[in-house]
Amino acid sequence: MTAVEKWQAALSEAGELTSDVVDRITTVHGSRGVRAIEAVGENRVKEYQDFTVVVGHSDEYVIEGEGCTCEDAAYNLDPDDPTTLCWHVLAVKIAREIDAVDHHDMYYSEVRDFL
Repeated sequence: MTAVEKWQAALSEAGELTSDVVDRITTVHGSRGVRAIEAVGENRVKEYQDFTVVVGHSDEYVIEGEGCTCEDAAYNLDPDDPTTLCWHVLAVKIAREIDAVDHHDMYYSEVRDFL
């Protein structure tokens, strides 16, 4: 079992962000893990009918699977290495596992038009 699979299993078993799970995530993902945990704690993972979005400090990032629209994912990360996910994707994984996703019964494309 990889380190990523270990923290995911620990999170699934705990059903919440315990100190052990937080330590595991931050050990594997470093500052990206810290930012992901903060985003989940601040309820910044939004699920719309068409996309999942993580609200950053300066923009919103669309997540599809393990893909993200952020520059970190586009330029800095190895798509074949599961430990190098951007913090937005990590936040979605964490939020989904502990049922901390903010669901919206509308399309993000409609919301984005208002912004």
